[in-house]
Amino acid sequence: MKVFEDDPKNDAARTDAGCILYAMEDFEFAFLLYLMKLILGISYELSQALQRKDQDLLNAIGLVMVVKSRLQEVRDNGFDKLLQETNIFANKYDIDIPNMNDVYCPRGRSRRRLESFTFLYYFKVELFNTVIDTQVQELNDRFDNVNTKLLECLSCLDPRDSFANFNNEKLIEFARFYPSKFDELADIPFLSSNLDNFIIDVRADSDFVNLQTISDLALKMVEKKNDIVYPLVYLLIKLALVLPVATASVERVFSAMTFVKNKLLNRINDDWFNSCMLTFVERDIFDTIDDEDIMKYFQGMKNRRMIL
Repeated sequence: MKVFEDDPKNDAARTDAGCILYAMEDFEFAFLLYLMKLILGISYELSQALQRKDQDLLNAIGLVMVVKSRLQEVRDNGFDKLLQETNIFANKYDIDIPNMNDVYCPRGRSRRRLESFTFLYYFKVELFNTVIDTQVQELNDRFDNVNTKLLECLSCLDPRDSFANFNNEKLIEFARFYPSKFDELADIPFLSSNLDNFIIDVRADSDFVNLQTISDLALKMVEKKNDIVYPLVYLLIKLALVLPVATASVERVFSAMTFVKNKLLNRINDDWFNSCMLTFVERDIFDTIDDEDIMKYFQGMKNRRMIL
């Protein structure tokens, strides 16, 4: 940033660099950095668990509870320690530390037009508490009672350790989330016995011993024709496989929109925007396609005045 700030050839970059440096040398910036470090540290194990392909869903649910509990503990008792750490950092790098009892006033705003509150209130309530409450609310929204129940039910189909988490009642509860697939009178009564027979069968079959994921289980069932013998169980497994993918796909799309949508793309039509979204979300696939193939396909769509 110092290099850009001192560059006489690029006025725009100098201005931006100066503004960024000014913000970075502010006590509030340092406080937020330490707050971010604290929250990311608390949620690190959960984040890693949810990203693993072989994730243990029950452990992931347990980690959600741990993170929520830790965040609440930090909210109740962690502010003073965080403020002290920020003060030490500020003293080390000659950053001005505001008097927490002084009246807070944002830069560029008149004190007379603002509601009066202290720096202590601003840092503790407006920043610290608000950020933590937002994180807790985000966890509650993503892991509400229904989602948590679904994850608990999904874990019952985990084939590891000889189906250690298998639970007949929870799987029937899982089936009831899909009344269009499982009729209460025609299917649910038979599902229980179907599950009982299934678990005895697969635990006795050595071909099912080393399976690691639900997708492995589905493939092995098709290979052994068990999808025909236990059609209701296989339907449960298919739903279990579709649910995480569908949820993750929605999350990926909304996450991608923050990258793709900018001032330029705000002006393009929906079809073009959808195409940009598709290539961004599925970039791992598109990276494998040769540029020459893309140009040939584009050239062949209609006659053009020049060869690409």
